[in-house]
Amino acid sequence: MPKVLLTGFEPFDGASSNPSQVVVETLGKGHQPSCDLKTLVLPVDRKQAAPKLLSAMRSHEPDLVLMMGVAPRPQIAPERVAINVDDYRIPDNAGNQPAGVPIIEGGPVAYFSSLPVKAIETSLRAHKVPCTVSNSAGTYLCNHVFYQAMHFIATNGLQTKAGFIHLPFFHEHVIDQQKTPSLAEGTVVEGIDLALETCLAAVQVSAV
Repeated sequence: MPKVLLTGFEPFDGASSNPSQVVVETLGKGHQPSCDLKTLVLPVDRKQAAPKLLSAMRSHEPDLVLMMGVAPRPQIAPERVAINVDDYRIPDNAGNQPAGVPIIEGGPVAYFSSLPVKAIETSLRAHKVPCTVSNSAGTYLCNHVFYQAMHFIATNGLQTKAGFIHLPFFHEHVIDQQKTPSLAEGTVVEGIDLALETCLAAVQVSAV
């Protein structure tokens, strides 16, 4: 049975909740029987998020790592690439606000996701869930943990498949922000469940 690590983030920037945390907790309660699922909610803290993620990867030894965060986008967005830079528009929850600082000094410029991002997009759209592949994970904590995970996998010679998906806000998050796109919570949960199925199929094929 494939082992999966599913992660999200705690609320930040004054928000009362984070869609990625909600999805992690929802799927953690009723996860697919086709995998051994471990869930983790990461702190929005540049100095703590990656150590917690990598510690979980060491202890759980997952075949698949699916990381999630939130961004003001109209669709679920599987990210194609993580870049080696922290450049925070706003401070994180611990007050860190690096500007143009490498995530890993001397590390590669970027890492590509090893998730089947186009297949995820195709699957979700086939089920009428808005989805499009993104070519920029930004330069905040989402990109930070994405890059750190891929660097850990690469430098340790692991076969783990990993990548990041950005989620839209839920409707209730943007009641007073008419120009901010959003999706229904149930649609987002369904989308990530479908993304997991797609990723698990790819993991199982690669293991044959």
